[in-house]
Amino acid sequence: MENQLYELTVYVNDKAVRGKVRAEKTLLDFLREHNFTEVKKGCDNGDCGACTVIMDGLAALSCSTTALQAEGRRVYTVKSLGSWEKLHPLQEAFVKHEAVQCGFCSPGFLMTAKALLDNNPMPSRNEIRDAISGNLCRCTGYVKIVDAIEDAASAIEEVSREA
Repeated sequence: MENQLYELTVYVNDKAVRGKVRAEKTLLDFLREHNFTEVKKGCDNGDCGACTVIMDGLAALSCSTTALQAEGRRVYTVKSLGSWEKLHPLQEAFVKHEAVQCGFCSPGFLMTAKALLDNNPMPSRNEIRDAISGNLCRCTGYVKIVDAIEDAASAIEEVSREA
């Protein structure tokens, strides 16, 4: 039984991704094996947040989620946010506020922030700090990241008012 493979379909960035996995395979490893290398492998035990994706609208640590838990679910990576031609407001704000240095933690922070703003469009600074408390950054500190998320929330709110 330990070598049993399970059929799996996960909808990653709105595209069906299929594979066969063992029960213990993490969503992180499944995604990276299917060329979603923008999902970073940091600590591999749920401490750093670099592997954060959005699953069914909520931030999820892909290293602590089995691939089978994602069966049939919608998973979004940082590549779902914007493009080189048109950045997402969160990406724009991270650049504007210099909230990126080495960039390794950025995908996890961006996805955590996206999940936060999708569920709480105008969070307080304390709510932002609480939401990103599971994401670690060794380069920038956190003030610029909090500033960027706060700024993105305002930009998104402004765009939605104009629509």
